[in-house]
Amino acid sequence: MKPTPFLGKLYLIPTTLGDSDPMDVLPQTIKRSIDFIDYYIVENEKTARKSIKGVNPEKKQSELNLFVLNKHTETKEHLDFIKPLLEGKNMGLMSEAGCPGVADPGAVIVKLAHEKGIQVVPLVGPSSILLAMMASGMNGQSFTFNGYLPIEKGEKKTALKNLEKLSQDKNQSQIFIETPYRNNKMLEDILQALNPATYLCIATDITLPTEYIKTMRASDWKKTQVDLHNRPTIFIIHKM
Repeated sequence: MKPTPFLGKLYLIPTTLGDSDPMDVLPQTIKRSIDFIDYYIVENEKTARKSIKGVNPEKKQSELNLFVLNKHTETKEHLDFIKPLLEGKNMGLMSEAGCPGVADPGAVIVKLAHEKGIQVVPLVGPSSILLAMMASGMNGQSFTFNGYLPIEKGEKKTALKNLEKLSQDKNQSQIFIETPYRNNKMLEDILQALNPATYLCIATDITLPTEYIKTMRASDWKKTQVDLHNRPTIFIIHKM
């Protein structure tokens, strides 16, 4: 379906991956977009307002119209969220961190926009998944993002073994994440499950002053001490 002229445009606006100066990691296109957009669909109102203020301190907060989209939002509310677009107003879609629509609930809004003939405009910004993949030294030609693995220890071990086999069979790097406060336990479980020769990349605090990205075999990680507690982290495994 072609975009209809009188409809607004949906701008996908990336945010920083942590508490850093927005202009250190975000291009000027983000500021120019925020300058003229007053309607936003966001994952968290408080952090969204902080992000907007960080990019454009002169933007009047009282003029912002924010719609909160998270796991508690009901499907029937989605159409209400995009009413400004249907009325010809431009809107911004913002994630809690990084790029909207990628490992982010905003994808449902993007899908709805396409169904309604609304033009979707993705803007350049940091994606922890791609940045970690770039820095890992693993197969950038073939990789899969698997989201969160099971929490239960037995199921998690099975999932890790399956991803390890898949990486070897398809020569495909396997990316996944964990809730930050469980990162250290995840690393412990990874090292217990993987073959010692399997490569593991840990990429944490990407774009922040405390950034740490390292790729080693599982056997070498067992000799290394690293604290990942409450630090946003990407894990990538690949068995050659």
